Amino acid sequence: MADDVLPSHPHAGEPVFDLHLGGKMATVPTADVSTRDQLSLAYTPGVAEVCEAIAADPEMTRHYTWVPNTVAIVTDGTAVLGLGDIGPAAAMPVMEGKAVLFKQFGGVDGIPICLATTDVEEIIETVVRLAPSFGGINLEDISAPRCFEIEDRLKEALDIPVFHDDQHGTAVVTLAALSNALKLTGRTPESTRVVISGAGAAGVAIAKILLAAGIKDIAVTDRKGVVSSDRTDLTSAKKALAELTADQCGRRGTLADAFDGADVYIGVSGGTVPEEVVATMADDAIIFAMANPNPEVHPDVAHRHARVVATGRSDFPNQINNVLAFPGIFRGAFDVHASAITEGMKVAAADALAALVGEDLSEDLVIPSPFDPRVGPAVAAAVADAARRDGVARI
Repeated sequence: MADDVLPSHPHAGEPVFDLHLGGKMATVPTADVSTRDQLSLAYTPGVAEVCEAIAADPEMTRHYTWVPNTVAIVTDGTAVLGLGDIGPAAAMPVMEGKAVLFKQFGGVDGIPICLATTDVEEIIETVVRLAPSFGGINLEDISAPRCFEIEDRLKEALDIPVFHDDQHGTAVVTLAALSNALKLTGRTPESTRVVISGAGAAGVAIAKILLAAGIKDIAVTDRKGVVSSDRTDLTSAKKALAELTADQCGRRGTLADAFDGADVYIGVSGGTVPEEVVATMADDAIIFAMANPNPEVHPDVAHRHARVVATGRSDFPNQINNVLAFPGIFRGAFDVHASAITEGMKVAAADALAALVGEDLSEDLVIPSPFDPRVGPAVAAAVADAARRDGVARI
């Protein structure tokens, strides 16, 4: 933004505010309209021919508009990063950032949409009405358990990909890193015991993708302990989660009970796990403490009791970062004009990420860097292939 438009601002001189001055994105035309002939083709009268072609065959939208390469980034501002319910206006810098990441790492155009409602019905109705303008919907920072119903109903209502990144992006990258960590420690999915702290959006999605990957012994915990059906305080979402996880392997009790002898800990909850509890894990343990900015188990503590340690932070090795997943997932879905994002596509994305580590696999490298130029194309190709296998590709 030009200095003569905004000569100063309240936080001038502070690098993070200086970077955000005027926002982090803008629309840029791809058509040159600097001559009369070009203007006539790009707008009236020429554009009318394209409009008539689309009216006659809506599939022409795929060829002659930006819609199939554009994702709506939708939030209500109720679960923004680690900040919680800060509202739609305060959520905009995060949604702009998400759009920048879509473009940088996937070549996908993202449009931030911050809704001034937290009502489930209003959110669903609004997104459905907006859907003709987009090739896909990325739900972002919507609190649980509302996010589950919103995603499920939008997937039923729309024939374009709907993806809640807080759930599935986190789950994909977690599975990729865990697959390599299991290989490094000589474990198989079937013989691995996992504890997940946090029964919100990310915890539920991680549990489901680990089950799909063959891990059978999973205990998910919340503030009151293991989410199991012997408890009388469970919501319907947690009841369903209990039936898939702890009920299958007989786990119950406190977080400490779940930790005792566990092979893997995955934290998506915040809070702090006492070191004496961490010390009860199995030999060659795996700890993914992903709360930001403060991991549930600080890496210094984790390394005293685990062989492989990952966090959500960029200043430690093995960052579990959603940017490894969502740009490539949408790129792959858009490349084949997919009608949905399936579980098979998510697992394929995780497998592709894990494979990129290859022979460089080590305790400090179980997941590739977000800046590895192979990441986006590899994920996109794997997702496109999986879409064809799962029957949701339209080209």
